[in-house]
Amino acid sequence: MTKKALVIGATGATGRALVAALLQNPGFSSVETFVRRKSGLSHEKLAEHVIDFADEKAWSHLVAGDVLFSALGTTLKAAGGKAAQWAVDYTAQLAFARAARANGVPAYVLISSLGANPDSGSFYFSMKGKLDREVSALGFERTVILRPPSLIRDDLQRGSEKLTLGVLRILSAIGLLRAWRPMRVRDLAQAMIAACDAPAGTWTVSGESLRKLAGEGAKAVPAVFTK
Repeated sequence: MTKKALVIGATGATGRALVAALLQNPGFSSVETFVRRKSGLSHEKLAEHVIDFADEKAWSHLVAGDVLFSALGTTLKAAGGKAAQWAVDYTAQLAFARAARANGVPAYVLISSLGANPDSGSFYFSMKGKLDREVSALGFERTVILRPPSLIRDDLQRGSEKLTLGVLRILSAIGLLRAWRPMRVRDLAQAMIAACDAPAGTWTVSGESLRKLAGEGAKAVPAVFTK
């Protein structure tokens, strides 16, 4: 049976890769995205909802389908401050998760971050950890939290990002910070789709398990999702 996918964060690097993969995947009959502005993307399987994320009453009833994928997120610089980043990375994320749960969506796949920890002294890692904790408590039939390292965008242009990723590659090559070895967004998108086949329960996937899921897809599910 084909699935209806719901996607937030569809205009970001990972979100774009995910939507492209979902549209080509025969296991999904339709893809609905929730965006702040039109993406310009057109496809017979795609329905795009342009919304105000803060106006929950206007969109909450639309969050209905088989799986909610969240690739939503921003940076402190882009947001303009911690409060604004919290509104996107935590408040909006949790509102969508709650709406999906209330509407009977059985599965939720969330992109978190390697290092996420509610007790972390880092604002970013603490925020991610707190969100992971809250969505885990919602009681979806299956919740899969993916914690990737730094991501390589297909359109990577910024010099600072290239430098950071270059340093991480070097450290990984000599055996240091191997867990933080950068990952391509297209691979993460494949891991998100494969995560839909996880058994019932709440799962957190990172490190080599995440890379295995990204590389092998559904074939890796039995090995990755084991108690």
